[in-house]
Amino acid sequence: MVGGREVEGGWPARNVGRVAGPGTPRRATVHDVAAAAGVSRGTVNRVLNGGYVSADARTAIEAAIAMVGYVPNTAARNLARRRSQAIGFIALEDPALLLEDPNIGAIMIGANEVLSLADQQMVSLVIDSDRDTQRVSRYLSGGFVDGAIIVSARSHDPITRLIAQIGLPACFVGHPPDLDRGIPYVGIDNTGSARAITERLLATGRRRIGMIAAALDRDSGADRLTGFREALGPHFDPALVAEIPLYDYAYGVKGMRALLDREPGIDGVFAASDAVAAGALESLREAGRRVPEDVGIVGFDDSSWALRTQPPLSTVHQPARDVGRNAAELVLLQLRGKDPVPECIVLESPVVWRHSA
Repeated sequence: MVGGREVEGGWPARNVGRVAGPGTPRRATVHDVAAAAGVSRGTVNRVLNGGYVSADARTAIEAAIAMVGYVPNTAARNLARRRSQAIGFIALEDPALLLEDPNIGAIMIGANEVLSLADQQMVSLVIDSDRDTQRVSRYLSGGFVDGAIIVSARSHDPITRLIAQIGLPACFVGHPPDLDRGIPYVGIDNTGSARAITERLLATGRRRIGMIAAALDRDSGADRLTGFREALGPHFDPALVAEIPLYDYAYGVKGMRALLDREPGIDGVFAASDAVAAGALESLREAGRRVPEDVGIVGFDDSSWALRTQPPLSTVHQPARDVGRNAAELVLLQLRGKDPVPECIVLESPVVWRHSA
């Protein structure tokens, strides 16, 4: 007994229980922690907010927190600090593609690794309609997230315009043509990498080379077409470019069929992504064309698609997980408001040569 009270493990029992009355649960408070640790509320608050206290006081407070089952009310603390401790992850893609595209998944995982270490919650925001755009716009404007990572932004997208207008700390993955210069981006050199792999395809002796060009309404697709055109120079034939809307297997099937209809003698193909290349391989098999003997084909991304095809795809390695990590770091830098924030980070994306060409 201590002062007429039972003791468990050296602590007054009244601090162990979290009840206001029989059968009525009560949330443990800072008062409970302070009483159990034998310190002031201010000392407890300094520990909770990352301030300095003596080692003995910190040890006592941490033990008291565990004993009374105290869980900080982060909602109240964040309201006082005007912070949500959440970062929005906005992928402006067709929702079906979100589930199929391994690159978006890798970007998301990389971003979450960094945000988790910073005690930030990543919130995924899906936009599939004008109604979604309005809803997400209200959400972002309402202060429910402290920042945003935007993937696959298109030119003049209303969400990206809003983010610039409200000054939300943000980072683009890739660089839309109308990129606000106040918002940094992380990406790769899509133009240079597309040029490099097309030149490698040319070096195998192919002469009638076409492209299945996807997502030309965003920077990645447009830049890959630019690199392809630069590599071919005067041999570029616009009739040998099949345009498709998405980096999607089914569209790869359709794009390859279109190229075969236009030029039955085609002997080389640059597909704008590995998923598109996998679909193109299906069409080539249907047409009785051997890869790489009759047609050499290359992709882009070095995703899981590249190793699932037969033969394995020659492609460009896109460091998607590192892209996500760097994007999250740039958002956190803006939130800290101390260190200079780079305007952009461009990661290496080398050619990976396999058997498809």
